[in-house]
Amino acid sequence: MSKAQLNKDLAQYVSSLPAEFKQISPARKFVLEQLAEYIFEQQRAGQPVLLTVICTHNSRRSHMGQLWALVAAAWYGIAGVESFSGGTEATAFHPNAVAALQLAGFHISRETQGENPEYSVRYSDDLPAVRVFSKRFDDAANPAKGFAAILVCSEADEACPFVPGADVRIALPFEDPKYADGSPEEQQAYDTACRLIAREVFFVMEQAGKQLEGGRISGF
Repeated sequence: MSKAQLNKDLAQYVSSLPAEFKQISPARKFVLEQLAEYIFEQQRAGQPVLLTVICTHNSRRSHMGQLWALVAAAWYGIAGVESFSGGTEATAFHPNAVAALQLAGFHISRETQGENPEYSVRYSDDLPAVRVFSKRFDDAANPAKGFAAILVCSEADEACPFVPGADVRIALPFEDPKYADGSPEEQQAYDTACRLIAREVFFVMEQAGKQLEGGRISGF
């Protein structure tokens, strides 16, 4: 697909991410390249690229991973990418995570009330809004087979040694920003987590894009 026009603030935010790829360690890049290879192989086989990002509560890191995957695919013009998120249990999309994503440039509106509200997320006027809420990874809203399971916390990694229906299972833990909830470091912790997840997801999509253009991913 052609590259989508992102929201202005979001485009400004992500434009500087490639300069930060050098901050990613070689060991981490090796894992990220496995995901990039999966994306490439799905594309080469003419199959959709379905990514399910899984964390314990589906409240912070998994939502960030889901949304950044969509943005990165749009930025690099990689067609057929759909991303989802889920937890080993459902809670709610945490307000601090919502705020961090809004600060990065996402347009997020709360659509329902209650303990587990639904949100509408827009990152481009060219593309439809994304419906986001907390759910289990095996919820009906998520794919039941033919997807990559991306475990972004050690607890979910340990709780899900096998993810039914997944083509591949990739452990990619990030530090949970909830450690700073209620402290003066709260916003900084969430902004840092948001940036880190964005950086690594963008690295994945850049590598997959290079594959699709005929290059080879280092390490494969």
